Amino acid sequence: MAEVTAQRESQPELKRVMGPGLLLLFVVGDILGSSIYALTGKVANEVGGAVWVPFVVSFLVALVTAMSYLELVTKYPHAAGAALYTHKAFGIQFLTFMVAFAVMCSGITSASTASRAFAANFAAAFDLDLGKGIAITLIALAFMMVVAAINLRGVSEGVKLNVLLTCIELTGLLIVIGIGCWALGAGDGDFGRVVEFDTGDRTAVGGVIAATTLAFYAMVGFEDSVNMAEECKQPSRIFPKVLLAGLAITALVYVLVSITAIALVPVAQLGQGDTPLLQVVQVGWPAFPTHVFAYISMIAVANTALINMLMASRLLYGMARQGVLPRQLGHVHAGRRTPYIAILFTTLLALCLIAVVSEVPELGGTTALLLLAVFTIVNVAVLVLRRDPVAHEHFRTPTALPVIGALTCGFLVTPWTDRNPEQYAIAGVLLAVGVVLWGVNHLAIRYFHAAPAAAKPPVE
Repeated sequence: MAEVTAQRESQPELKRVMGPGLLLLFVVGDILGSSIYALTGKVANEVGGAVWVPFVVSFLVALVTAMSYLELVTKYPHAAGAALYTHKAFGIQFLTFMVAFAVMCSGITSASTASRAFAANFAAAFDLDLGKGIAITLIALAFMMVVAAINLRGVSEGVKLNVLLTCIELTGLLIVIGIGCWALGAGDGDFGRVVEFDTGDRTAVGGVIAATTLAFYAMVGFEDSVNMAEECKQPSRIFPKVLLAGLAITALVYVLVSITAIALVPVAQLGQGDTPLLQVVQVGWPAFPTHVFAYISMIAVANTALINMLMASRLLYGMARQGVLPRQLGHVHAGRRTPYIAILFTTLLALCLIAVVSEVPELGGTTALLLLAVFTIVNVAVLVLRRDPVAHEHFRTPTALPVIGALTCGFLVTPWTDRNPEQYAIAGVLLAVGVVLWGVNHLAIRYFHAAPAAAKPPVE
């Protein structure tokens, strides 16, 4: 522990540049992502016309867990988020590493997939006939290098770019809502569909639960912001209002988009293809230049990659500062005040994924599955850490909420939700890789941390 403290004192601190406004846009941009552009139709296939209900349920589940995150981030305003809270609550290196690995997997895999999606959207937006081969991979690799350069340049540049991308991303969804409202006001569409349930052989409750496991992927992202705590101004004061406001804004946008979509486009049609919102625009305003959405989709996936790479590097930095990962990952550039070793390492991982993985099946569901397991642990950690008082004031969530959050998130992890078995298989493979890497990490820490102590002074 003394060695970890000495490392903290010898390294410069991260630069605090994020006030309430920048943090709010970070949260909104992270949650919105690009998932809503494709998820609406898939959720409609599970639940029918009441497609907005699973988004509301997902919001409530996320809100309960966000309350736990708020208590912990205001109590411990440091990087690393869920992994840090697990480390402080349970003190089990293996559990901490696996939580960090699960969160890192969700971030880097999403960023790598977003990079390939950026390349595909780039080709579509500029009418380039690149196919799906080496050209797409090269564009994705180049894009990830640009993200790394921005990340290395400084958090100020990264979050300011996020502001621009988030505004464009949000504009795309507001266009959908605006076109839908105009068409519905003119008498087009059918609002009666928004209360119709069509869950097939399932009950209405079973259909909503199954749809919620899909819709929840659209709500994850709020937890990424806590990894940026060391780069926020007065994090213990600004986080509660900002995080809750970000969740509320995105939930409202999702509900309005889903109601507009189902009122204008029948369920059977909306559930076909990967561009349900484009169908909404085509029905509501046939003359609208739909290629604009290729540019907006490109921006949305670019923002997803940027935010996830910011998060992943801060996660590794925070864990290194706690002595869970090799301390070299906690080094901070003296001039740019960025965790440059962690940035380079996470970028290398992302580049490898882009190069070798063209498509990961059930990525969204697997990401949500892993994060729901992490959320279960975080909700329990809140209650355990009530025994650890701190000197400064912090947010305190009502005790019942972490209990409800742990039970709800834990339930959504189980097969009782009718989750695709493929997601468990992929998650199992990833966690098995994590176990192997934990062994490598354990040996690396013993080697690097013991090396200085091995050189003893000569006996006189």
